Amino acid sequence: MNRPTTDHATLADKFNENEPRVNWHDETLWWVRAKRDRQAWSIPEWELLRETASQIKLNVLGNLHDYLIQFEQQALQNGAVVHWAADAAEHNRIVTTILQRHGVKRMVKSKSMLTEECHLNPHLQANGIEVIDTDLGERIVQLAKEPPSHIVLPCIHKKKEEIGELFHEHLGTPAGNADPQFLTAAARQHLRQEFLQSKAAITGVNFAVAETGEMVVCTNEGNADMGAHLADVHIACMGMEKIVPERKHLGVFLRLLARSATGQPITTYSSHFRKPAPGKELHIVIVDNGRSRQLGREDFRNSLKCIRCGACMNTCPVYRRSGGHSYHTAVAGPIGAILAPNLDMKDYADLPFASTLCGSCSNVCPVKIDIHQQLYKWRQVLVQEGHTSGMKTAGMKVMSAVLSKPGNYKKAGKMGRWVLKAFPGMVNNRFNPWYKQREMPAPPKQSFSEWYAEQQSTKK
Repeated sequence: MNRPTTDHATLADKFNENEPRVNWHDETLWWVRAKRDRQAWSIPEWELLRETASQIKLNVLGNLHDYLIQFEQQALQNGAVVHWAADAAEHNRIVTTILQRHGVKRMVKSKSMLTEECHLNPHLQANGIEVIDTDLGERIVQLAKEPPSHIVLPCIHKKKEEIGELFHEHLGTPAGNADPQFLTAAARQHLRQEFLQSKAAITGVNFAVAETGEMVVCTNEGNADMGAHLADVHIACMGMEKIVPERKHLGVFLRLLARSATGQPITTYSSHFRKPAPGKELHIVIVDNGRSRQLGREDFRNSLKCIRCGACMNTCPVYRRSGGHSYHTAVAGPIGAILAPNLDMKDYADLPFASTLCGSCSNVCPVKIDIHQQLYKWRQVLVQEGHTSGMKTAGMKVMSAVLSKPGNYKKAGKMGRWVLKAFPGMVNNRFNPWYKQREMPAPPKQSFSEWYAEQQSTKK
């Protein structure tokens, strides 16, 4: 597992050094959020779809064991080979063993956040297997030697000029050419050769149908189809929560997914994989990696309803202005901030605090995950478990003492107003995080309670 070298606030500060990029990043993601809104408002039954999807997922989480067994039985009957992985290390070993058995030294992979979570690429490379990511955004960040910064838009943090430079360096395109159509065509030509010569392909799984044992993979580029159909060995890696009970339920989720993710009516390719072609192999690796633990946490189990649309990222004011890499985990943004502490409370204790708790993430979630409530609950758990800094813990104890008694609150307010007026430098300094990029307000002459009491007395 990757160990963060620093916390979200420090990494966000680094991202914010380039203010024009921050503004551009913010505006671009809000544009995607606006597209989502237009698509949602165009469907009268949008809220019914959200509620239906939420209830289906709740049913899955309440009966996950039975649905997983049903899915495995159906997949085996279809001719697939099913593997079970308790954690990321076992997942990586299973995939590596399959590839080594077939003598694979170079293979293609479509976008899969599970493999990012498990850090599969570095593991395969350490075992002499070169991985070519075939999603355009994933390929761009792979060439840049960076992780994705967004689960749907992996290179949203990069401008077209930077991509042009990367392609010039690695693909031999003309220097200075940043035309998106030209660069896309160059990438397509480059990847076509990789598809044609690869013996094995890895894909993610968006939905796995318990009733039929089939998997659905959603892409806008068709790269999963190219890889899976041309290769002799298809390895599908799925988190165990990706189950839906019946095939008919796909109609609900497919209508929600693309609209929430990119503001499209539907994903360009929604590909169904059920049986291996004659002479070929289909392997399905079902991964736990902390999901059972999250399922057992009553306050946080709803996070497993997530369909990885990224809508919470596109709307989050903190994510938009801090960048995905500031979250130092595979799944960034609000949803990542409630998933990551389940994997490691100590390493990801900073993430639930990287939020304004405004609730916008919960409002746009297509499966109605109470994200902002879980962020708040994680904060409580992390404090209770001792995973916050001594300064924050001490500060919270002081605030608790002040806010729990009206008398203390009034005295502290009066003292604070006096300090702001008499000694502003005690507040307006570089040691106060709230002072960064802000002008502290002028101290009010009286508190709200004093003003209210005064107003009431004038009415009598």
